[in-house]
Amino acid sequence: MRNFKNNPLITIITVVLNNKKKLDKALKSILSQSYKNIELIVIDGGSTDGTKNTIKKYQKKIKYCISEKDNGIYDAINKGIKKSTGDIIGILHSDDYFYKNALSIVARYFKENSKIDFLFGAVKKYKLLYGYKPWKIFFSFGFYSTHSVGFFIKRKSQIKLGYYNTKYRYSSDYDIFYRMIVKKKMIGMATKKQEILGVFRRGGISSRLSFIDYLNETIKIRLDNGQNRLLVLLIFVLKYLKNISKI
Repeated sequence: MRNFKNNPLITIITVVLNNKKKLDKALKSILSQSYKNIELIVIDGGSTDGTKNTIKKYQKKIKYCISEKDNGIYDAINKGIKKSTGDIIGILHSDDYFYKNALSIVARYFKENSKIDFLFGAVKKYKLLYGYKPWKIFFSFGFYSTHSVGFFIKRKSQIKLGYYNTKYRYSSDYDIFYRMIVKKKMIGMATKKQEILGVFRRGGISSRLSFIDYLNETIKIRLDNGQNRLLVLLIFVLKYLKNISKI
């Protein structure tokens, strides 16, 4: 393990499937960072649209790459975690991109705050998302910025936490966060509002997911993690009534 007072190695895992148009910008945003101690891992789900040509364009700068069918986005992320060797792990989906100083900001936070396990950075989505409010996790998953672009965790903390549960097809990141915060009681913090790491673009799997599928899976995650059933029922009813027009 390298000394965090120096320059920690940051592993960025990018997963992609048939997204050649946006992948190029995502990879460029990683490789053009002002912070240079980066390990890039690309997991392709067996693309057939020319995505592999984009990957080949950057192959000399990619530490590890594989192209094969997988069991969804979280299975792909798990493959990346298993191949990672960095001190810190971050996720950047092929739809999204970093700003030039993103990883310099990330490295500084981990160097200056040695006790933290993870970091949430400010991210531009449909609006600016920033901050970290762990108390919200018991009734809402809107307690952080984003998973892709905004979430970074020490590799040793990720290994202690475990891998993403692939039985959750759409929201396994919520399961990871629940285990991370509630069960493992890991320590995290957020960047300042103006320290924006990049852009999370709409149009990915979360944008195509129906509300009821999203609600059912997040409720299952809460129950599987042992949250009080009456509270979970209340959450379901309130969210159902609030979003009934989307069903």
